[in-house]
Amino acid sequence: MKRYIPFLLLLTLLCAACKTDYANLPTYTPNKQLQAVIETPAGNNHKILFDKTTKEFASEKDAGKDRIIRFLPYPGNYGFIPSTEVGSKGTPLEVLVLSERAETGTVVEIIPIGVLQLEIAGELYPQIIAIPARPSEQLISAQDFKSFSKQYPAVKKILEEWFLHHNSAARTRMGGWRDEKFADQMIQRWMKL
Repeated sequence: MKRYIPFLLLLTLLCAACKTDYANLPTYTPNKQLQAVIETPAGNNHKILFDKTTKEFASEKDAGKDRIIRFLPYPGNYGFIPSTEVGSKGTPLEVLVLSERAETGTVVEIIPIGVLQLEIAGELYPQIIAIPARPSEQLISAQDFKSFSKQYPAVKKILEEWFLHHNSAARTRMGGWRDEKFADQMIQRWMKL
């Protein structure tokens, strides 16, 4: 048994070093379903981000302390579309999945239903709004922007207000809404090749 201890220790170290590279997961599943990686669960006030370098999820820091949203908690599961990079910053496309709470690191198949465009310091920040692809996980029955706008105008208003006011340090302005086709075009444009 003693001769297996070094082998077991090495195996344990190797397994501990194997971290999922969420940023580089496929954008689409083999059955062509869009994926999202959840960073900050719905109902959370601590913003959690995935670090591409360490391949770990950690609270966003502000002046060395965990950043806490001093407003209402996240109204959905916040995360990103894997294997996308926007502009010169190389940050992934952001997504808010309207569903029950999903834990950090959950990978969920989604259907984009629209894009909320925000303007912060003169730059556009698109927020893809999506629902889970699995009908059993859907809280709202909208399958596209038209049905979302018609059936859930109050949800749209809540999301607008939340994104405009959740970060008091940023001067955020509404840039308008776009449909699911625009979301698909953005995803195609920013997918890593």
